[in-house]
Amino acid sequence: MADIQRDNSPDTTAVPHAVHRGDYQPPTFLVDAVALHFELDPAATLVRSRLVMRRNPLARESAGERAAPLRLDGESLTLRSLRLDGEALTADLYRLEPDGALVIPEVPDHFVLEVEVEIAPAANTELSGLYTSGGNYYTQCEAEGFRRITFFPDRPDVMARFTTTIVADRASCPILLSNGNPTEAGDLPGELPGELPGELAAGRHRAVWVDPHPKPCYLFALVAGDLVAVRGRFTTRSGREVALAIWVRRGDEDRCGHAMRSLKESMRWDEEVFGLEYDLDVFNIAALSDFNMGAMENKGLNVFNTKYVLARPDTATDADYQGIETVIAHEYFHNWTGNRVTCRDWFQLSLKEGLTVFRDQEFSADMGSRAVKRLRDVRGLRAAQFPEDAGPMAHPVRPDSYIEIDNFYTPTVYQKGAEVVRMMHTLIGAPAFRKGMDLYFERHDNQAVTIEDFAQAMQDASGIDLSHFKLWYAQAGTPEVTVSDSYDPSTRRYVLTLRQSTPPTPGQPVKRPMPIPVAMGLLDGEGRELPLRLAGENTTPAPGTRVLVLEEAEQRFEFEAVDAPPVPSLLRGYSAPVKLLGMPPERLRFLAAHDTDPFVRWESGQQYATGVMLDLVARHQRDGEAALAAPPDAGLAEAMAATLAGAAADPAFAAEALLLPGENFVADQMPVADPAAIHAVREALRAGLAARLAAPLRDAYDGLADDGPYRIDGASIGRRALRNACLGYLALGPGGVALARAQFDGGRNMTDVLAALAVLADTDSPERTEALAAFHARWRDDPLVLDKWFAIQAMARRPGRAAPDDLADIRALYTHPDFDIRNPNRVRSLAGSFAAGNPDRFHDAGGAGYRFLADVVIALDPLNGQTAARMVTPLGAWRRQAEPRAALMREALARILAVPGLSRGTYEKVSKALA
Repeated sequence: MADIQRDNSPDTTAVPHAVHRGDYQPPTFLVDAVALHFELDPAATLVRSRLVMRRNPLARESAGERAAPLRLDGESLTLRSLRLDGEALTADLYRLEPDGALVIPEVPDHFVLEVEVEIAPAANTELSGLYTSGGNYYTQCEAEGFRRITFFPDRPDVMARFTTTIVADRASCPILLSNGNPTEAGDLPGELPGELPGELAAGRHRAVWVDPHPKPCYLFALVAGDLVAVRGRFTTRSGREVALAIWVRRGDEDRCGHAMRSLKESMRWDEEVFGLEYDLDVFNIAALSDFNMGAMENKGLNVFNTKYVLARPDTATDADYQGIETVIAHEYFHNWTGNRVTCRDWFQLSLKEGLTVFRDQEFSADMGSRAVKRLRDVRGLRAAQFPEDAGPMAHPVRPDSYIEIDNFYTPTVYQKGAEVVRMMHTLIGAPAFRKGMDLYFERHDNQAVTIEDFAQAMQDASGIDLSHFKLWYAQAGTPEVTVSDSYDPSTRRYVLTLRQSTPPTPGQPVKRPMPIPVAMGLLDGEGRELPLRLAGENTTPAPGTRVLVLEEAEQRFEFEAVDAPPVPSLLRGYSAPVKLLGMPPERLRFLAAHDTDPFVRWESGQQYATGVMLDLVARHQRDGEAALAAPPDAGLAEAMAATLAGAAADPAFAAEALLLPGENFVADQMPVADPAAIHAVREALRAGLAARLAAPLRDAYDGLADDGPYRIDGASIGRRALRNACLGYLALGPGGVALARAQFDGGRNMTDVLAALAVLADTDSPERTEALAAFHARWRDDPLVLDKWFAIQAMARRPGRAAPDDLADIRALYTHPDFDIRNPNRVRSLAGSFAAGNPDRFHDAGGAGYRFLADVVIALDPLNGQTAARMVTPLGAWRRQAEPRAALMREALARILAVPGLSRGTYEKVSKALA
């Protein structure tokens, strides 16, 4: 019916309504098979779908209605034709709803629905559904983008087998990719009855892809265009040959080697550790820069942000290389934990994301230093998730409601969700966890399931009751664990008392005690491990670590046969995502020097330094600049000197230990933050330590020079990290700027060049201007590297300059010819880096930083609501700021909320922030 010309773009004037987890109902209709046919055109792509559908008997039982109407989700679709069991439907037999859905009131129990729609990929700036970038076609369907491609029950518990035919101009789109295995490909004849008019066939070709595994539509993918492949092969443990390919734009082929190696290592690791083998004949990755996310795990065709694929020593830092390894692994691991077994509804998002983050963390730990990987993951958790737990967007790992599901791709769902899985692993042990994974796949392969299904598999495999543990999925907030202890020399008994509480969060004012695994040890006065025998136990335990479970608001743990007062070492390996309180400074200093657990050693040093900084902030608030004149804390200086002296044993760990806690982390420890005082204190402390430790810092820096070829093994990365940490201190002293400039000029890899540039950007010197100009001239045509140039300037804070001057520079970058608000990477590199990485300037007392971020959100929202919503988060922390900052942040939020036609995601974030 080619005469139908109706666009069903959703009504943006209505107030968005929330979706509630408790309202879940099984889908009314199921889709057994989908045949998709695309005729690609940037302005008018035709999509024909053939859906083999049937009424869901479970839905009929729950709803009590046999004749429920068919409702298919749709958005920004122009309907061209509609046929039910071969018969064309006239306009009186269906309706298009204001939200974009297609409703057919009368359908049989089994039927075939054929739909033709038109979409405009080139006009799709939301980067959700099918869109164009650089002349190529890409899709992003998670979470609800498939409804922008065709009408469909767009929910994860509707799983179907997909066959996809792609037709396109061969000259502009020589590569046609989709999910599954390729089955047909070739030129179209001049006349192809039933598919294309003859005049359109010339110069066109098609490819057919068949995915043998049922999947939800959010895992659908299509990539087409002028791309080149870097190819590889992998032989599975059962002997199947898998063809691997990474598809990039021409000229980027020499930057895919590390990604390909990471993919092969991921495939091998998943077989060895979890017994999981890849299940298709091909595995494709396509990379582009216009992408809202880091990557997407579509079955057999992963779509990646170029940031997590492209790397070469002169263009990528060590952190980039490590990020690529992690994200490649994460998306590949989704093949089983997310694709073969997926989530029943979007409230179960952490079922796939938290579990898969845990898996990628374990993979990266096995590929490098487990200790350093763990503390970096914890640092990331505290930087992103802890503030979320303490703010207006706090939500459980499994949320109870949402307006826009895209807003719940959060650190809580991902990183805290991974910590919840890790706690299960800690409680039941590695062998039982592996048995639980095997049981999970045995029970639920090719199903859409819930968090309860995963926890039940772990419980059944281990025999350990995890029912109370599910509180971690239901309760928001970061628990606080307070420590006190006592020792009785007459009985040789040591009593450790742990108390827990969780602050109120929106919608959850009262919290129940959580089951908290506390991996712990006891040390004697020389730092030696003591045996841990709880009162009443008859065994003779060996010295080392054991796991206590804190389940009540307060619990006492009594240890026998302790000869002298011990020092408790708690939360080894960071066994639970909690805040540990009540450790005296002298104990923290002792643990930082003597603990056998690397995490506790690092954490104790960080907590000691945080205490020093908080004390200085209080004195600065009372006495002003005079408080900063005193020499640095002796204990802190001694600890850093000891770190430098022993750095050769583990340079990567030493590099982490030398870094002072970040300004945002210190702010999170204060009831009301003082960004200016925190910045002043941290910089004064860094300068004092640099002066006191100048000689050992310079010796370490010089001793770590490396003229050999660039290597990305753990030892080489650790040496570069330590050398650049030393440079950060040395740049604060005499000759520091010249030293940084020399490293910038002579740097043989991007890690060293960028570290030097970051140091220079924080100075007000001619070398700063010259280095930034040289970097831009060298890399202005490389989008990923140029993102680094924007980010470094967005995070720079030059001493002695007034805040309005620095903020004027940020605004100038926003109008720079190389800034493109349509590119999410560029927006994140400037506005995101500024708001998250430059707290002193973002929280300028005059509110200019808040106004800038609000301007970005308002300009971006009509183009890309998903990315705009994510930019709102820093403004939501106004409750932690004193007046007038808090009022200025509220004012910025109110200005965003007043914009007509705000996207659902941005509306949700802003309205919750103001609530």
